[in-house]
Formats: sequence, C-alpha cells, structure tokens
Amino acid sequence: MAASLRLGRQGILFGLRLSHFNKCVRRTNPWQEQVRRFFLSPWVLGGTPVKVEMPALSPTMEEGNIVKWLKKEGEAVAAGDALCEIETDKAVVTLESNDDGILARILMEEGSRNVRLGTLIALMVDEGQDWKQVEIPPPDAAAPPATQAAAAPVVAPAAPPPPPPPTPATSGPLRLSPAARHILDTHGLDPKLATATGPRGLITKEDAMNLLKTSPAPKAAPAMAAPAAPAASSPAPIPVATPPPPGSRPNIPPLSVPGKPGAPGTFTEIPASNVRRVIAQRLTQSKTTIPHAYASVDCDMAAVTKLRKDLAKEQIKVSVNDFIIKAAAVTLKEMPEVNVTWSGDGPQALDSIHISIAVATDKGLITPIIRDAANKGVQEISANAKALAQKARDGKLLPEEYQGGSFSISNLGMFGISGFSAVINPPQACILAVGTSRAELRLREDDQTLRTLQLMTVTLSSDGRLVDDELASRFLDKFRANLERPQRMALA
Repeated sequence: MAASLRLGRQGILFGLRLSHFNKCVRRTNPWQEQVRRFFLSPWVLGGTPVKVEMPALSPTMEEGNIVKWLKKEGEAVAAGDALCEIETDKAVVTLESNDDGILARILMEEGSRNVRLGTLIALMVDEGQDWKQVEIPPPDAAAPPATQAAAAPVVAPAAPPPPPPPTPATSGPLRLSPAARHILDTHGLDPKLATATGPRGLITKEDAMNLLKTSPAPKAAPAMAAPAAPAASSPAPIPVATPPPPGSRPNIPPLSVPGKPGAPGTFTEIPASNVRRVIAQRLTQSKTTIPHAYASVDCDMAAVTKLRKDLAKEQIKVSVNDFIIKAAAVTLKEMPEVNVTWSGDGPQALDSIHISIAVATDKGLITPIIRDAANKGVQEISANAKALAQKARDGKLLPEEYQGGSFSISNLGMFGISGFSAVINPPQACILAVGTSRAELRLREDDQTLRTLQLMTVTLSSDGRLVDDELASRFLDKFRANLERPQRMALA
C-alpha cells in the first residue's frame, strides 16, 4: 500500500514538471504561434467565395440576359446594393446583393444572352480577403458525363466502306415498265445496272427499287470535273450551269440558308429576345389549349365624348381608354361570374378586379395591371395607366405590376383599326378588343328619323369553358350600358 502511494505521488510530480516544461518551450518560441496563425489566415488560404447565380426574377422566367453591371471587380458591396441589370421575360430588373463583401470576379460579361437559371454569374468575397486571389469553383459534377459523351464518337469504330457499285446485269435491248423508268430517270440511275426479273427481261418497279437501295451515293466532284476539261481547251468558254450530280433531285424551291441579304434563297437570322420567346410560348399555349369564342357589339360614344369635353374645361384630361377600363371594371363588379380564371383543377373565382392593359413596346407586347380598377375614379385610372405605360416602354416594370391580372383590354383604336379579335392572356377568361370610333347614320326608332352616332366596335374573346355565349352576351350588353351612360358607373 505504501509503495502504491509513493508511485502515485511520483507520477503526479512528473506530470507537473512536464507541464511546466511545455510552457517554457512555448514561451521561449513565440514565433511558432505567429507562423501557425499566418498559414491558417484567410489571406493565405483564401476564404470561400460567395456565389452570385442567375436568379428567377419572374414566375415564368427560365433564362435572362445580362444588360449592364453596376459594380466593378474589387468594388465594395453592401447588402441591398444593385449589382447588375438583368433582362427577364417581362422587363429589365435590377439584381440586388444579399450579402456584404467585395465583388471579386464577374463571370458573365455585359451582353451575355440566354443565361440559364442557377448559372454562376459572379463571385464575392468577405471584406478583408484578397479578392484578386479568388478561385473560380469547378463546374458541377454533371459536366464529366457530357464530356465523355462528346468524346465517345472519337473512339467509335470506323464506318464500313461503301459497297462496290453494281455491275451491269442486262445485255441487249432494255425493256422497262413505266414505273421503273420513272424511278430510274428521277434518281439518275443506269438501267443497265438493274437485274430484270420480269417476263422476257422486263425491268419491273421492284427491280428499280432494289437497284435504288443498293446503289452507292454519287460523288459530285467527278461529275463536275468531267464537263470542265473540254471547256478549258476552247478559246471562248461559255458559262454553263453545273448540272446536278446523278442521283440527286433539285430543290424546288431552293432551300433557304444564311447568307448575304438580298441574295435569292438566303435569310438573315434575328436573335429573339426573352420577351419575344415568352410571347410566342404564351400565344401558342392560348390558341392550342383555350377554346376561344367571340362576340362583338357597337357602343355609342356620344356621352363619353361630351363628358371628356366638360372635364377638359376644368383642366382634367382623360382618354376614351380610361372610360373603357372603368366600364369594364364596373361590369365585372356587377357580374362576378365573369371575373374568373382557369386552373388545372377548374374555374377559380377572383375576389379582386385587376385590369391588364396591353402596351406595345420595342421588345413586344406587355400587359401592366391597374389594380382595384372598380374602386378608382377615371382620373386616377388615367394617371396609373400613363405611369405604367411609360415604365413598360422603359423596361422598368416590377413583377407585381404585370402579374396577377383578371381581365385584359387591348385598344387599337388610335391606329385606325375598326375592329379585331384578340388572343386571351392565360389563365384569364376574357380579353376585350377595342376599335376606333366612327360616325354612322342610324334610324331612330321612336320618330323614324336618321341621326348620326359615334359608334365604337368592341369584341370580347372569351374562354368557352368559363364564359359561354349567353354570359358573354349579357356582359357586353351591360358593358355598353355603362359606357353609354357614364353616370351609371358612379352609382354601380
């Protein structure tokens, strides 16, 4: 027992001495700690860069274009600062930074087009790190299979050599059926190469088809070189069109290929913007999945014209389109069964009335939204419509300013169009096409006298699954009543 206590006491003393020795060694070598900290510092190892990827700036966006970078490499960035401008399928949207740091590397330069969602467009580092030493992360693991797939054709075995041309199998006078003669003449094949299986050496249609299957592809070079040799020895060569190689059929009309503008059979490729591609997709979706029904009505614009003149005297300037928007919104409020949309599960009734107005821009048609139009006055609708139209032309619409409409209006009256039919904007149920007003003589029913009316034709395109012909007729009748008596809209 005494020996065990003595050994335990000696072990404790040895441990204390060893601890004191380590402290002395560390105290006598302070440079080791500095070296360790230096090689573990972010300046040497480099911090993990913050990835900036192409975001989804609209529900229907699949790719975007880099319009302009608002920050330069090496410039400090704070959370909320604008990094770049991105053209989406609807407008040009500013991408804001979510983190503080330094913009280290721009991977997608200005003008980059069709950048898919999730693509790495820039790298950021934390403040205090060397942004010049940032390394571009390797691509995703999905890239090597594509590389292997692309390299596979290189190691593929060579294609077998073409079969030798068939030798003439017939001798003496040739006898061809009409079908065989047509096939051989069309494809430029020698009838002597065909094996006759018909009676008395007749070459049948089957013989011509068998020859067509076994004949090798003709070579164009020898065919063009043969007529060129005698032409070289003649003193005055006459330009002769090169005949097509045997076995080929002329393209009538010729195929269009990219080339010089104005040359026959050529065209010029025009790159489609994201807005144009989305418009094409949605129009195709609308016309192939929505059963369109059309109904038209003439509206007398005399009351609206007189009211506009009275308001102009009070320095209140509103357009005819503002009254149309108000009349459509009030009619939807009176007939909520038209204020619906179609989803995968069926009809959906909407609680709010948001009117989409079609605005033509250089990049295509876009439909900004006037929200709660039924609860706004004509003057407020006019101010909102002008502001949204200008933002649409400048490409500065926010997503909430063009998403979520319940009813669309397309007005071509200012272009002199008397009437037209518009394509429904899915998932909406209706769109109203408005033409120009015109003077027309009509017979008065009460006294059988003629009078001049200012008539405007409007055409309602409706989704037959949601708005049938009877409901569309009642909607147009009530819309006409609201537009011809503007004071009625104030009471609705």
